[in-house]
Amino acid sequence: MTRVLVPVAILEGESVSTGLPTLLEPVDVTVLGYHVLPEQTPPDQARLQYEDRAIAALDDLVAQFEAAGGTADHRLVFTHDREQTIDRIAEETAADASAITGVTGAVDRLLVSLTGDVAIDRITSFVAELVGDREIDVTLFLATDDEPGGQESLEAAAAALSEHDIDAGTELVADESPFEALVDAAADHDAIVVGERAPSLQSFLFGDAAERVAAESVGPVLVVRSLDERDGGAAL
Repeated sequence: MTRVLVPVAILEGESVSTGLPTLLEPVDVTVLGYHVLPEQTPPDQARLQYEDRAIAALDDLVAQFEAAGGTADHRLVFTHDREQTIDRIAEETAADASAITGVTGAVDRLLVSLTGDVAIDRITSFVAELVGDREIDVTLFLATDDEPGGQESLEAAAAALSEHDIDAGTELVADESPFEALVDAAADHDAIVVGERAPSLQSFLFGDAAERVAAESVGPVLVVRSLDERDGGAAL
């Protein structure tokens, strides 16, 4: 069963967008409640002080996913390193993707980015299970300076989705900044799916780029992990 990891800064009041539980209803979800500690604070000390409040908040989040018809569990981690924690829990739970929670309502339009050195087959398989037979419009997006090659990749991905009765549209952007093109395209969609090896993904997940996408009123961002990472390769 496909699993999505949903990291949440649990003691900072971070929650999930109203559309995320419904979007993730077909897959298993692990809500990762984390709290980043000052370097000098031992995790065990923080757990004694904050665990009850954090667990109560996690139970509420899990209930939101279950109320939408999904299956969810949770993990709680007090850590000094957010990125390493997300990577470790993703590996431990064998997560296929991780999520930036976003701010959207219902997800009716899904943008799927195939830009960069990403595992297109894994992305299309993930999207096929995520969308299923629901009425969600899917757009396959690719920004490249190799227009013929990009068009071929888009057509192959669309054909793969059509085998699951998903009629995806395509959008090819040539000779533009891949990130800027993605932000522009995302403005017309409710959520996006990207590959773990997409260009500038580190900053996209953890830096200013995520804020720029959120500023475009885009909801959840689902990051499909690469097969290499599932085997102990690159971090998120």
